[in-house]
Amino acid sequence: MIIFLYGQDSYRSREKLKEIIEQYKIKHKSGLNLVQIDAKGGDFKDLFDNLKIASMFDEKKLIILKDIFSNQKFGEGLLKEIKILKDSKDIIVIFEKEEIDQRTKLFKVLIKFAKCQKFSFLDGRGLKLWLKKESEKYGLKIDPLAEAALLSYVGNDLWQLKNEIKKLADFKPGKLIKKEDVVLQVRPKIENDIFKTIDSLASKNKKQAIDLLYKHIENGDSPLYLLSMIGYQFRNLLIIKELQEEKKPYAVIIKKSGLHPFVAQKSYYLCSQFSFSQLKKIYQKIFQADLEIKTGKIDAETALDLLIAGI
Repeated sequence: MIIFLYGQDSYRSREKLKEIIEQYKIKHKSGLNLVQIDAKGGDFKDLFDNLKIASMFDEKKLIILKDIFSNQKFGEGLLKEIKILKDSKDIIVIFEKEEIDQRTKLFKVLIKFAKCQKFSFLDGRGLKLWLKKESEKYGLKIDPLAEAALLSYVGNDLWQLKNEIKKLADFKPGKLIKKEDVVLQVRPKIENDIFKTIDSLASKNKKQAIDLLYKHIENGDSPLYLLSMIGYQFRNLLIIKELQEEKKPYAVIIKKSGLHPFVAQKSYYLCSQFSFSQLKKIYQKIFQADLEIKTGKIDAETALDLLIAGI
């Protein structure tokens, strides 16, 4: 039997994989017939050799195959023997944590011959239900406004969302989490991405910076909002840089900046890639772009493009 786990949501697909392994271990306590093969650097012969070896205690084998789409030869070998694998009494789980090309022959054959489970990103009601169940595990009590703020900050990244739930539960054990607690404790995901954008600009990789911004635009984020976030971060860089110019020690800079420690630390290290005069000129360009958008001289998306090109 073949089970195929794939999709964008690597958190839930990995949880499903763990569940399959745990259920197998309950039935087959020896664990001697649980095999994990990383196809990225492996050979299809490794899989077939494992299938040929008679299992101890007449147990079913559980063979976990990871990243077969990254190894063309491995995939070709699997395609040749797909019918034998499908009819095997052993269980073969194909696990893909990365995005895969669904146009390939391998994908189409697996869809036909395997028991498939696709893990798309949760949204709407599904995401709220997941948040509710996960919060209950950690005894987190959260009011509706705080919940809405948390989801707007983190989105459907379940890896980060789980970490934020644990952090909030530890912050106020047994007490109700309110919106101001979320604002204080959780950094919006977009802030991390804006830091990456600025880092790309500092490294003279304007293409990467544009790509990062357009991912947000494609996901529905306003170009004007993205510009405001870039302006906010460059303002923070100016604050930190000014304190650096005064030769203040690191700990003093972090404290005197008045910024959230996370933002202050990230800004401190990014500052080394810009001079003070460069930061002032960039901030002036952001101010000018914002003014031209609001006075109707240019649309926000074009203003973003020109700003990145001019930095």
